[in-house]
Order: sequence, then structure tokens, then C-alpha cells
Amino acid sequence: MAPSSSPVSQDSLPGFTLSDSVRQLAVDILSELREKFFDGVGVSRETYGESETAAFMLLESYARDAGFEIQWDAARNLIIRLPGQNPELPAVATGSHLDSVPEGGNYDGAAGVVAGLAVLIAVKQTGIPRRSMEVYALRGEESAWFGGPCYFGTRAMFGQLTEDDFQTLHRDGTKTLEDCMRAAGADIDRLKTGAPLLGTSHLAGWLELHIEQGPILTAREKPVGVVTGIRGNHRHRRVVCTGQAAHSGAVPRWLRQDAVLAMADLMVRIDEHWRVLLEWGEDLVVTAGIVETNPKEHAISRVPGEVSFALEYRSQNLKTLQSFEALIQSECDQVAKKRGVRFDLGAAKLTRPATMAPEMIELLEGVCKSQKVPYEVMASGAGHDTSVFANAGIPSGMVFVRNDKGSHNPDETMEFPDFFLATEVLGGAMLAVANDQSEDSK
Repeated sequence: MAPSSSPVSQDSLPGFTLSDSVRQLAVDILSELREKFFDGVGVSRETYGESETAAFMLLESYARDAGFEIQWDAARNLIIRLPGQNPELPAVATGSHLDSVPEGGNYDGAAGVVAGLAVLIAVKQTGIPRRSMEVYALRGEESAWFGGPCYFGTRAMFGQLTEDDFQTLHRDGTKTLEDCMRAAGADIDRLKTGAPLLGTSHLAGWLELHIEQGPILTAREKPVGVVTGIRGNHRHRRVVCTGQAAHSGAVPRWLRQDAVLAMADLMVRIDEHWRVLLEWGEDLVVTAGIVETNPKEHAISRVPGEVSFALEYRSQNLKTLQSFEALIQSECDQVAKKRGVRFDLGAAKLTRPATMAPEMIELLEGVCKSQKVPYEVMASGAGHDTSVFANAGIPSGMVFVRNDKGSHNPDETMEFPDFFLATEVLGGAMLAVANDQSEDSK
């Protein structure tokens, strides 16, 4: 694999620029994606739904018009290929996802796919590289539609989908992931064998462009980020705290088994542990969402006997995730004893953290410097498909684009001058790997 043991020489990095016509094409594609999938508030492209499939078909039409090879794999990921001079060599690839959260933004995921297509078009206009170059449009990166699991298309490529994944219910409660994948044309029988759709030896390297989903680049006044690692997460899709329902006026505090107060007590304790761990230098973020009492039972005059909530924590350190899991169980036991309730954490889903390849970080920094692009070296708090590639052993890197107003909301903002700079950094790095002729890349 080209970069893993012999980084591309920083003295021979190729220049890379996008022509005005390629820039305009990228703007047009992203604008068309927004127009087609605007839901009245934001953009909704449903994981393995009709809207996600329609977005894939749109990208395929642009890729065919540009004269590239097209392939759909068994998970209905789309691969766009520019064959190299030596197509038998491992390729260099880029890509991202096309689904969105409900009422989300247009650039989360889609910017990376469009950037990859723009790079291939620009490279084709100037000369065929030594290695093949590929763009992957990946299915089902977002967790919002199926309540926790994510990276479905990418994990399918590496044979990592489980029966639990296939049977995960859609947020509407009427269909499973398997149902949705079948409707989108996926070969479920093939996927259930667990055999990889993509051999790791096929790729010399993987690079993903993505909008930053936080405020760091905006605060630092930098258009581009070079990512060092991606936080993993541990998710409890539905934690249930069960106490005892009672009349709000008739039961005094000392006799109550209030599920909501027990949950609140637990979260205050977890928050304090989080604060201390941050002071100790640990990398950790914690979130509780989807908090609800049973709508058939809750009332203003009723002490709640049950409350459910989601619980997620993220870190770049796998040991931190594992230790925090044990800490949460301990606190659940203590709160349960104190307040006369019980906690059921339910099934947990672990997504492992990922570290970007040092040689890819070095390469991206070198391209930024050679192309005089201001950049920030940073970790990714959000999860990305790249983590699956990296943990599969493929040398991987990520480029962030400055994005105001955060992400997973309709106000998500990306300025096109920043996008073009990041795309040119992506293209320069891909071209360097594609034309690398070091001994270990032959």
C-alpha cells in the first residue's frame, strides 16, 4: 500500500487546481441536490429510502456524462472509477455518504462525494495518473433513521453487517433495515454471507472530504482542517428507568420512586464524572437524548413510574469508552438503591475509534503548505465512514471544510471558496498517491 511505509516525498507534491467549469459543475450538483430534497425546513435524504436512491441516481448520471466507469456493489454503494495507466495497481479512493438526518443540511456527506467527482473530472482533463482513482458514494452513514447503528454501506463492503443490523427497526416502526435495503436493490443473500465486497488490497489509500460539524475552524479562522482521528461511540439506544407510579399529591418525597428524578440524578452524576475526566486530560463527550415518559400514562398529576432515554458517549480512546461503560453501570446501581428504582441499559452498540494514518496526515499537511492553504490539525468529534476504512487497515485521512452553524440542522453553512480550497487539497493528495512510484507501491 503506497503511503503506509513510504510517504510521498514532500518535495515532489503535485500542484492541483480546479478549472472554473469544474467549480461551476460542483456548485450546480450541490444546488440540484438541495432543490430535489428540500423538505420545507431542511434537506431529508433517507437511509436506504427513495430519496437517498434518487440522490445516487443523480450522481450516477453526472458521472456517466463525464465518461467514467460505473459500478454498483451488492449493498448498492456507487463506485465511480477513472482507470489509471496501470489499473492492476491498488487504487486511491475518496468519497462520503449521500443520506442526511431528517430536516438536515445539504452538505453533510454530499460535499465529499461531489468533491471526489470534481477531482476525477479535473484529473481526467489534465492526464491519466499511474493508479486508478475512485469515488465511493456510500449508503446509510447516518444513525438517525435506524436509531443508533450507522455506516451500513461501508460496513457491508467489509462484511461487517450482522443479523441485528438487518433487523434494526426504522424510526417509523414499520420496517427493518433489511426491508429497506431490499427495496433499494441490495443483494441481501450476498451480504448475509459476511464476505467482504471490497478487498483491502484493492486500495492504496482512502481520503474523505467532509464539512466540519462543529465550530473549531470558524473560531480559528481556518478554511480547512486535517483530521488526526475520529471518535468512536458507545450507544444505548433505549435505557429504561422503572420506579413506581403514584398520585402527585398523595405521596411524600421520602416514599416516592420517581423515575424521572432518578434519571436526573444519574445524569448529574455522569456529568460530574465527565467533568473530572476532562480535567484529567481524557477525550470524552456524553449526550442523553430522546427522553420520554410513556405517553399512555404520563400526566401532570402522576409521579412518573417509567422514563426512557438514549445514552451516547464518544472518545478517541477505546479504553476510555470501556471504562466509562463500567462507571455508568456502577452509578446506575447506586441510584437504583438510593431511589428504589431499577435501570435497564438495554443492548449497547460500540463503534470503535479510528486513528488516521500518520503518513496521510503528513501528506495532507504537505499539500496544504505547498498550495498555501491555511489549515488546522484537529480531531473529529463526529463519526465518519473513514473510521471503517481506517480500522480495516487501509491508510486513511480526512480533510475538513469550515462550516458555520454546526451540522445536522437546516442552517448548516459551507462557503464555496472554502470548499474549493479543500477539494484542491484532496485532489493534490490523491494525485500524489496515484502517481507515487516508490518501491513498496509497485
